[in-house]
Amino acid sequence: MTEEEQMKAARQQTIIDLLRHHQSLTTEALSVQLNVSKETIRRDLSALQVQGKVLRNHGRARTLHRENQDSGDPFHIRLKSHYAHKADIARKALGWIEEGMVIALDASSTCWYLARQLPDCNLHVFTNSHPICQELGKREHLQLSSSGGTLERKYGCYVNRSLISQIKSLDIDLFIFSCEGIDSNGALWDSNIYNAEFKSILLRRAAQSLLLIDKSKFNRSGEAQIGHLDGVTHIISDSKLA
Repeated sequence: MTEEEQMKAARQQTIIDLLRHHQSLTTEALSVQLNVSKETIRRDLSALQVQGKVLRNHGRARTLHRENQDSGDPFHIRLKSHYAHKADIARKALGWIEEGMVIALDASSTCWYLARQLPDCNLHVFTNSHPICQELGKREHLQLSSSGGTLERKYGCYVNRSLISQIKSLDIDLFIFSCEGIDSNGALWDSNIYNAEFKSILLRRAAQSLLLIDKSKFNRSGEAQIGHLDGVTHIISDSKLA
């Protein structure tokens, strides 16, 4: 390893140590602490994000705590974040849904916006989302199935260790989901292991998949990997990158 590479490795380790101590810091604060340019910090943070060691959001960075694989915001907070974009993306997703289909929805806030707009018709919806169950439980003609299991209140999702055997009897036509981010390598990430497991299983087993993602999620990673963009059939986004 060259001297320059050693300095870079040492600087990046210092960044991780500072983020662990302060929970999160701005690019400017890290630049001052390490006495290097903000451009250098941005390059370091980009490299660390690709490695899955930090998460960047709105000019700040924080470490990813792999030991508990849980860094996400509660559902009620996510519901308010970029809500106009999410509602618009959800509206576009309606065009992919036809009567008689079996669709699966994840516990994302974007899918909650979609659930609110679903027509009360001959549809079978399978979900691990408690808020979506509450919303769709009001419909008279729509068939609703829940993954059941233990409720993780923070994320509004059910965790069921028997999920794989449960969905064997379901021929899912379309799995609609969102995620915490897509990194530069095309890996799909989520903020917690609970939702990531559900999405990973459904992504592999559904006939088709539809990813709903707003532009803030591109070039971001998370705590738990779901899969890869190559495994997604269709994408709806407000970003030109999609």
